[in-house]
Amino acid sequence: MTKIHILLVDDEADFITTLAERMQLRGLTPQVALNGDEALQMVAKLPPDVMILDLKMPGIDGMEVLRRVKNKNPRVEIIILTGHGAEKDEDEARRLGAFEYLKKPVDIDELTQHIKNAHQHKISMGD
Repeated sequence: MTKIHILLVDDEADFITTLAERMQLRGLTPQVALNGDEALQMVAKLPPDVMILDLKMPGIDGMEVLRRVKNKNPRVEIIILTGHGAEKDEDEARRLGAFEYLKKPVDIDELTQHIKNAHQHKISMGD
């Protein structure tokens, strides 16, 4: 399997640490950012293939991270994973270019498949 550069972004440290560990058990090696500012700094240094992004975070929220990343790095595939999403948030995220919009809790195998699909989409688009 091709190595997929994944960035997990969520302000809930316990959740994101557990998610990263569960992904590692499935052969994925994600990086973790605990807020929007940290995520943007990491993307500026090395854009990921796929970003898993929470919407509700202090400081720069997920929607703004999505907007900025897609503006500067349109090839990054972004999967929104939120516990607080509303239909209008999903519509806005998709309008801004989110690959997928998922609600917590999510099945880890389902999330892993969405990551693989997003990566395959990126490759098929010529990257």
